[in-house]
Amino acid sequence: MLPVFSLPGRWGIGDLGPEATGFVGFLSRSGQRLWQVLPLSETDGAMGNSPYSSPSAFAGNHLFIPPEALVDRGLLSTGELAGAPVFPEDRVNYDLARDYKGRLLRRAFESFSPVPDYERFLEEHGYWLFDYALYVSIKRRMEGLPWYEWPDGLKRREERALERARTELREEIDFVLFLQFLFFEGMGQLRSECDAKGIELLGDMPIYVNYDSSDVWSNPGLFQLDDDLVPKEVSGVPPDYFSSTGQLWGNPLYDWEEMEKDGFSWWINRLRHSLSMFHTVRIDHFRGLFGYWAVPWGDATAERGAWREARPEGFFRSVAENLPSSSFLAENLGVITPDVTEGMKRGGFPGMAVLLFGFGGDMRDNPHIPHNYVTDLAAYSGTHDNNTALGWYREDATDAERKALARYAGLVPKDKEVPEIVVRMVLSSVAERAVIPLQDYLGLGGEARVNRPATTSGNWEWRAREQFFTEEFSKGIKQLAEIYGRN
Repeated sequence: MLPVFSLPGRWGIGDLGPEATGFVGFLSRSGQRLWQVLPLSETDGAMGNSPYSSPSAFAGNHLFIPPEALVDRGLLSTGELAGAPVFPEDRVNYDLARDYKGRLLRRAFESFSPVPDYERFLEEHGYWLFDYALYVSIKRRMEGLPWYEWPDGLKRREERALERARTELREEIDFVLFLQFLFFEGMGQLRSECDAKGIELLGDMPIYVNYDSSDVWSNPGLFQLDDDLVPKEVSGVPPDYFSSTGQLWGNPLYDWEEMEKDGFSWWINRLRHSLSMFHTVRIDHFRGLFGYWAVPWGDATAERGAWREARPEGFFRSVAENLPSSSFLAENLGVITPDVTEGMKRGGFPGMAVLLFGFGGDMRDNPHIPHNYVTDLAAYSGTHDNNTALGWYREDATDAERKALARYAGLVPKDKEVPEIVVRMVLSSVAERAVIPLQDYLGLGGEARVNRPATTSGNWEWRAREQFFTEEFSKGIKQLAEIYGRN
């Protein structure tokens, strides 16, 4: 597992350029068969740059467009890339990257003339793309105001107001279309490289969308909004052992009854769109497709929420009729009810296990401990929300968890030995997929953590250094893949 933004490179943030295709080659040479990334959606600095909080369920992140692609298309000269600022090597500075890449992309757009590939792209993606481009362009004119604070004609999508905006913002709309064309061109090239090298590209899909998003603005009838377009209830999870007030996520909730009327076409389009980029897609908070915790709008905590039922039978029937269920992976962490487990079995959706969750409580029945794994499973040493294995052992694990790890491993490890022990446990399991964050393969500590849930700064910034990818490292992880039959 390695987020695209974590790839090394010259431009302040990892992207879909030579470093991405080079990483695919590295994986292939190193006996690896899978690369999991985090969502590639546009991010917002006001939302902490989280890839799980995006203004669109469909649009790609323009920061992942490689400057080299602009030169290859003849839109910029090599010399125009020479003035890049000095970026931090091991952290993403989003403001600096946005400023630099934004200027390059504006300059490239001035030289761009539509080509047949571009016209085909517009036709293929028109069902979401034009509304998204209009949304972004209006929002820029409104200096970042969310759509629900726009003038009423735009907020309620009155045709006269929309047509006027399309006319006045034509150039800005075309710029947004241009960015999305370049992103998806690069994404297609990356997937082709994965195909050629035998690497499964595993994507990640957040279940919910932001209130301030193109999706809600364009399709208000598909969400539980009142007559003033304000959410009636919002997403969250109930109080539990970890939080006495639950978690308040705040996303608008889907109107599943309304979605069912046209066969869940918005969802089918979204899933099909994801499968055009990835071989397999992990669906985050999978249980939300069966039932969800609904919190009254305006509440400060999730305590007063209630469980609501989705439309799982109709939804999964529509998925089965339109898409290959074998292409999806269910994030089934947390409290999972029998209906979700049964639905996963019936639909053929593999679940997940995270080894670092396995050393608390009674290990005999813990689903995250390898002796309880099944074949139809994706086993992780940790995810983007976990500390690294070394960071967990040093900073987060209780004495009881450290002792449990020692009992399970049959030895009392030194700190530096923990990552390899954890990696070997996952690789040696019966799980069909074994997913190891690059940081655990490298044995890095908490400084390399990607995300700390419930915090708003310093996340989604860690980057790998070019010097990590040595021949010795490649041979080492290839040997592990060979030992455990993972190659």
